[in-house]
Amino acid sequence: VVGPPVTALCTPWPEVRTVVVPSRPTWSTCTSVRSIVGLRPEAVLVTASSEPTEVHVLHVGLDGTTTVLTSGQGVHSAVTGGPTTVITRSALGADGTKVVVVGAGEATSIIASVNEPAPFQPGVTLLRAGEHGLSTAVLFPRDHVPGSERLPVLMDPYGGPHAQRVLASSRMFLEAQWLADQGFVVVVADGRGTPGRGSAWERAILHDFAGMTLQDQVDALAAVAEAYPDDVDTSRVGITGWSYGGYLAALAVLDRPDVFHAAVAGAPVTEWRLYDTCYTERYLGHPDALPDVYDANSLLTRASRLERPLLLIHGLADDNVVAAHTLRLSSALLEAGRAHSVLPLSGVTHMTPQEEVAENLKLLQVAFLQEHLGAVPSSSAQG
Repeated sequence: VVGPPVTALCTPWPEVRTVVVPSRPTWSTCTSVRSIVGLRPEAVLVTASSEPTEVHVLHVGLDGTTTVLTSGQGVHSAVTGGPTTVITRSALGADGTKVVVVGAGEATSIIASVNEPAPFQPGVTLLRAGEHGLSTAVLFPRDHVPGSERLPVLMDPYGGPHAQRVLASSRMFLEAQWLADQGFVVVVADGRGTPGRGSAWERAILHDFAGMTLQDQVDALAAVAEAYPDDVDTSRVGITGWSYGGYLAALAVLDRPDVFHAAVAGAPVTEWRLYDTCYTERYLGHPDALPDVYDANSLLTRASRLERPLLLIHGLADDNVVAAHTLRLSSALLEAGRAHSVLPLSGVTHMTPQEEVAENLKLLQVAFLQEHLGAVPSSSAQG
């Protein structure tokens, strides 16, 4: 797209990011600009949020006008070229993705979806948790009758930078609903450091992965337990996660065994000195200059604290979070005399693309959590 460069400036949350075109006045403001979609001679197209769980597409005119091109709750994205913009929308309670083409003169047409429909619709409740108003999703087994039974809880976070889990889109919770149907109350919470709530929110975790992101999961759990006192059993709480979520899951049973009673940690970062410098040093600084910060955020220094069941899973061909992370933590746990389980995945990288391996791996994780938390699959587990 030909046109002047565009910048998004920001202030702390609840933040306003301002779209600025050099050599021209400030044209418009909107809450938390997420991306610049494209530039036209008369306007800038952006995605933005006033509610962290939703994303909308805005037409920011260089004359100072702002038009929201999307309507209704949901997560929208767009691409643009010439006079044509293609907008996609997914939402809670809606199957699949709606695609709308907006042409010259605001003429619109809809591209019909030919995707196979999902086998079920997730039953998602969104709430704000704790003093920080954490975006939190709660899912029960589809056949659960409120107040009939107190179920074990499964926290299912990512919880770190660059990935937002709690969005107003059903497709974000298909796997979480499947997990819930295995006999859990599944809780997904986006804590400080995750995207969608402005720069100050994302930067809050500077030098502190371990304390802040874990405390936010504890706060989300407490809020859910308060909201559903007859449905949630906080004496049986598990946590599962992958990558940063794996780090968070292992951290939870190491630092807060009073809250978390079992964990499955997939491809976890266990020692931040081993991870990508371009990522890690942005948050923790240089390890030579701040060794205490790295020690404070390492799992290796906590190995002797383990007293809860922990399953570590790692692809031996992982070229993102290399297998040395899990191997070093396992070695530290053995040295400390702490029992744990390790599942190495031969030929698997950071994620598990092989369909059969991925399916069986998920079943093994669920079996581990069911065994240690006493979860019983619901009648909807096969549906």
